[in-house]
Amino acid sequence: MGPRRIVCLTEEPTETLYALGEQDRIVGISGFTVRPPQARREKPKVSAFTSAKIEAIMALRPDLAIGFSDIQADIAAELVRRGVEVWIANHRSVDGILDYVRRLGALVGAGDRADAYAGSLRRGLDAIEARAAALPVRPKVYFEEWDEPIITGIQWVAELVRIAGGDDVFPELSAQPLARARILADGAPVVARMPDIILGSWCGKKFRPEQVAARQGWDAIPAVREGELHEIKSPLILQPGPAALTDGVAAIAAVVQRWAARRAQ
Repeated sequence: MGPRRIVCLTEEPTETLYALGEQDRIVGISGFTVRPPQARREKPKVSAFTSAKIEAIMALRPDLAIGFSDIQADIAAELVRRGVEVWIANHRSVDGILDYVRRLGALVGAGDRADAYAGSLRRGLDAIEARAAALPVRPKVYFEEWDEPIITGIQWVAELVRIAGGDDVFPELSAQPLARARILADGAPVVARMPDIILGSWCGKKFRPEQVAARQGWDAIPAVREGELHEIKSPLILQPGPAALTDGVAAIAAVVQRWAARRAQ
């Protein structure tokens, strides 16, 4: 039932299909895939995020390609022109990720397993949120997705920060679906919002807290004064899939809980 030869242009469908026991349907993956680790060993890598090896994909004879967002529109269009059915998901919230899991499961005839898996992911989030509710004070959190230009966090990241016990300092920007709408002209707005914690996840490169701390005027920020600059590995948080709802939010919660514990001393 459903497509038998799926090319996953991003990591989240790969991770989800493996979690559902449907990995045999996958014939090609994104080169950025790190979860689950065996996918890199077992499946050919046929795409990046903004580009793809179209001929290599066609040689795999896919009956479905799954990608994410407007950034992959050109890849999708070329595959459609070649006769491949394409699903470009565009979910941007925690609820959207859970719904994505359910929809993908239904697509491959694993609806019941997908419902159960989504339920377990939700229960994990609820447990983290319940623990965060006991915090005596919530930190203000600034999440940086890129440094040049400065790009703030997307909606699911802001929601996971809240679930973990913090408050995102740019809630109005996190609601913007496109990265260009979350660009800051300079660092002054961050200074003005005085975050207690700075989280960095620079997609594709290592977060450099010393560079962030050295920005003009940022020495006035509580997070910088107290050394609260932390990297959240981008595969854990910047892909709108299971990783963000498990290890990603757990990493944020660990930072918040440590911050709260120091405040209580």
